[in-house]
Amino acid sequence: MLESNKRSLPMRPITIVGAPSSIGIRPYDDGGIRRLDLAPRVLRDQHLVERLAAHDHGDVAPPPYHDIVRPAGRPRNEEGVAAYSRALANRIAEASAHDAFVLVLGGDCSIVLGSLLGFRHAHRGPVGLAYVDAHADFATPEESRTGSAASMCLALAVGRGDTPLARLDGEEPLAHAANTILIGRRDHAEPWYGHEALRASTILDLPHATVRERGTTGTSRAALDRLAQAGLAGFWIHFDADVLDPDVMPAVDSPEPGGLGLEELAELLTPLTRHPRALGLELTIYDPTLDPNRTCAARLVTLLERVLVSKG
Repeated sequence: MLESNKRSLPMRPITIVGAPSSIGIRPYDDGGIRRLDLAPRVLRDQHLVERLAAHDHGDVAPPPYHDIVRPAGRPRNEEGVAAYSRALANRIAEASAHDAFVLVLGGDCSIVLGSLLGFRHAHRGPVGLAYVDAHADFATPEESRTGSAASMCLALAVGRGDTPLARLDGEEPLAHAANTILIGRRDHAEPWYGHEALRASTILDLPHATVRERGTTGTSRAALDRLAQAGLAGFWIHFDADVLDPDVMPAVDSPEPGGLGLEELAELLTPLTRHPRALGLELTIYDPTLDPNRTCAARLVTLLERVLVSKG
């Protein structure tokens, strides 16, 4: 189990932005809207801002959820996700001033679009992407079984899919596949996440089995070899809580058997977050309604403290 730092110092200024959005994910099975919107407040209630000595830049409120019934061949809440991505991008661009490391508290996985868009605008250049997730999220709107932007947001980020969400920054993708690495997926039994197209892409795919084979140090080194290239404005880290083993992180919408432990994930993320070209990190898919005693929230906050703060 991770222990928090008793004496700690921020490595660089940290700015927190809340992205309390569920518009990019399917409803619960009973038709109710998922309460991922509660996550930023619950994480702050664990004294995250104080423990990181961070500046809190507030929340970006999402538009209403419309597509309880899935629209044929389109992402759910397509227009809302696009509008929200642009609003979130504006806040993130502001938050990244003065070389701050931006921590975005989600929310569903579609917030990666606004995060990348914000940094493309702030830095006026291409941004790399480390996508740490139990799922490939590489489906198109036609392939996705749920119609959720969250099931296709890695594809959307690199410009795959017939939807305006794949072209939020015009014809240029938010991240180029050659500057993207996918770490930790273990969705091999679910090819509808876009596996065939993923294999044909130039994304560096390091699934869970490869992480086990290379170890966390070898995996983070491979990621940095790809992400710390000349010509990139920096790189963004997407962290979906479902990359963790469900035994330690059950409060996610689509848990997969196996997964990383807390110590392993800390060892993987720390070299990435502490690299001078790291722009920030987003946390997604934590669902407080599945965590009534807030055990998972406490674990996530301790993990973030571990990877973002150095001991004094």
